[in-house]
Amino acid sequence: MYDPKDIIDLIADNVRKTKNPFGIPKFAINSWWKKAKVSQQGDALLFTGLMYQFVPYIETSTSYLTRFEDTPWAGYLKYGKFIPKWLSGLGLAAITPEREKRKFDGILMDISDILGKSKVDFFYDPRLDDYSGVLLYDLGDQDSFVQHAKYVAAKLKRNGIKKLITVDPHTTYALKNLFPKYTGERFEVHTYFELLNLTSKNGHKKIALHDPCFYGRYLELSDIPRKVLSSMDIECAPIRSSGLFTNCCGGPAESISPKLSKAVGERRIVELEKSNDPIVAMCPICLGNLRKAGADVEDLSTVLARQAQ
Repeated sequence: MYDPKDIIDLIADNVRKTKNPFGIPKFAINSWWKKAKVSQQGDALLFTGLMYQFVPYIETSTSYLTRFEDTPWAGYLKYGKFIPKWLSGLGLAAITPEREKRKFDGILMDISDILGKSKVDFFYDPRLDDYSGVLLYDLGDQDSFVQHAKYVAAKLKRNGIKKLITVDPHTTYALKNLFPKYTGERFEVHTYFELLNLTSKNGHKKIALHDPCFYGRYLELSDIPRKVLSSMDIECAPIRSSGLFTNCCGGPAESISPKLSKAVGERRIVELEKSNDPIVAMCPICLGNLRKAGADVEDLSTVLARQAQ
């Protein structure tokens, strides 16, 4: 296990200086919209929080964290904040596989596609789409989170944004619950699946749906994606721990202890695989961690986009 303070200090320093936890320039992270047919005007801003875009970089960085965990090299992590951000950020971007970046860009394109098919009036502006800072809050650095959240909230307010469509549970929780409390700014926030109106004639399917902790326990939204799936003739297999009582994928622990994160993920996979149905996640962190723990897993949006064809 790494010293949590070293991890928190490094992430907080990256967020302060580059507005994201990896120190990578935004133009290198967020380019999915260049390949998507998405409007630049509409009623609600599609706000990705850059979470799906981050997953390939998370996987690359945790592969190195796994290698050095519980070795003498682990203690050198705290010096990472002294490396110039342009050097470390662009270096991480360079060693992250392009195929993984394209895969997660494709998920955002699927979300945009099914929102369009549902006739949702939305737009996307990459200049207004920022990381929410939620990991700082999760790791206990409330001061750094509040500082960053105020920056994001003020930017949205300054540009007249009132309605936001989110794509992941962590960003949704931050905008709906944490921003009003710590920044004083309130936005109308809906997850993308709350707005879908889809049907399908592609036949009956059955999946094992994993509920992320924030959707299941904290936002209590687990019933909504199930209703959307049911309307498309996709059945959700009964899972031992789901909804309010879902079990964690292990992802939130990966920056502190990749070994612990993998062990938690493996236990969750055992529960999900009991039905012998395809495993589906609806959170980028869950998706990435279940994959790293050995599961063959797809994102909810990918399943919906394919079924809606």
